[in-house]
Amino acid sequence: MMTVQSPGQAVFFQSSDGLKLAGEFCGNAQDPPVILLHGGGQTRHAWRKTQIALAEAGFSSLAMDLRGHGESDWSDEGHYAAENFVDDLKIVVASLPTLPVIVGASLGGIATLLAQGETAEELCRAVVLVDITPKVAGKGVDRIVAFMRAHHDGFASLEDAAGAVGDYLSHRANNRKSPSDIEGLKKNLRRRDDGRYYWHWDPALVSDEFLAQVDCEERLLAAAKNIRVPLLLVRGMLSDMVTTSIVEEFLAHVPSAQYVDVPAAGHMVAGDSNDVFTSSLINFLRNSSSS
Repeated sequence: MMTVQSPGQAVFFQSSDGLKLAGEFCGNAQDPPVILLHGGGQTRHAWRKTQIALAEAGFSSLAMDLRGHGESDWSDEGHYAAENFVDDLKIVVASLPTLPVIVGASLGGIATLLAQGETAEELCRAVVLVDITPKVAGKGVDRIVAFMRAHHDGFASLEDAAGAVGDYLSHRANNRKSPSDIEGLKKNLRRRDDGRYYWHWDPALVSDEFLAQVDCEERLLAAAKNIRVPLLLVRGMLSDMVTTSIVEEFLAHVPSAQYVDVPAAGHMVAGDSNDVFTSSLINFLRNSSSS
């Protein structure tokens, strides 16, 4: 029986097109499973504190690196269509002994919506969308894309990379990085032969072609309306991706959805206010398990 009290148990899968997909398990394998899917430009390490809290609350979790991110392979053929992410998710779900709850942030949420919403079978016990709805604000998308497209020539040092992150996350009350935080950035960077540090994601993920493929509001809304399992939307109150009016429109279309607004959090909800986010998630998990 696999038992891991803190993240660190590496798990690997193979996609249908031959890519290695990396994940990290936490908890007791006999506990109810939760799959955690990060947003574009992140890695599975974005969920580290959440995984520990889930294990303490009696849930196991599997945080994945999406294709093109972290330790998962990049696709030489540019296979980053929504269908590719959905197919990867289904492979992970099929490996579990029982149906999981799937938590998807941003790009991970898009994959989650389409995976469950475009099939008649239940792939999961519940869906949690983290700061993502079928409609998103263009301003927020543009800011993320600008950050991911910047510094294509890398960084001379970890401190330089930390400075770029701090500028992007300027809404945080304390965005200065401690030495340990800066060292932790190594998980999100790759040092190449030229000695410079580069972000871990495939640049093809911010190409115009990729962005056009995931800009599918009508398809995502149809998928959301088709979801019959419990659904929770968690929004960062400071988010420039999912505004209050967008939330109201989403809830009008999907009235069965539950909704939580996390104060002092932007688009990266779990990173901005992890304690509040995780508490809301665990409450939902417990309530959906008992219903």
